[in-house]
Amino acid sequence: MSHDHDHSHEHDDEHSHEHGHSHEHGHGHDNHFEPIEARVRAMETILVDKGLVDPTAIDVIVDTYQNKVGPRNGARVVAKSWVDPDYAQWLNDDATAAIESLDYTGRQGEHMLAVFNTAGTHNVVVCTLCSCYPWPVLGLPPVWYKSPPYRSRVVIEPRTVLAEFGLELPESTQVRVWDSTAELRYLVIPERPDGTDGWSEEQLAELVTRDSMIGTGVALDPLAVSA
Repeated sequence: MSHDHDHSHEHDDEHSHEHGHSHEHGHGHDNHFEPIEARVRAMETILVDKGLVDPTAIDVIVDTYQNKVGPRNGARVVAKSWVDPDYAQWLNDDATAAIESLDYTGRQGEHMLAVFNTAGTHNVVVCTLCSCYPWPVLGLPPVWYKSPPYRSRVVIEPRTVLAEFGLELPESTQVRVWDSTAELRYLVIPERPDGTDGWSEEQLAELVTRDSMIGTGVALDPLAVSA
């Protein structure tokens, strides 16, 4: 399945990044918090200071959205695309609608584009000016996603950055870097691992990690999971 998108925010492997296009995110680029995250943190501080909320309880909630609810939504999208060719085509043609059909929608995920990894192409997502990120399918963005080194280096030297994440790609694999904006967020669809014939969507979803949907990783080895 070919998924070559002619998009102004795509950057091919090892090409220098010239950010001459308009990158209107609809919010200030403080390179720290999305507006919704800033409001949440401000409210958290007030509630904790007033003794109305236990900081430990907040940590549990944050962990839930960062590591369970958010990425698990995206994992289910990926798993469904692996077992349902019609859904995969819909995801390719109109990711926003396909994702909304599973009731995963909301702020920071209104306009989505799915980019599919293949044997010869690996996709990775960044937001070079701030931290635009698809919250409804991936939850809270990891700290490194918002860091200036990642935002700049992954465009200039993607293979080196991926190697630092432990992802060594063959030289024959093309790396495509996709630059998110407030108007368009990306979801990487990793390749389905070998040895998963007959697996249910629920089982397959367990192989899909947050990093594999950003592109800094791949789906888990089924042998390692089932061992």
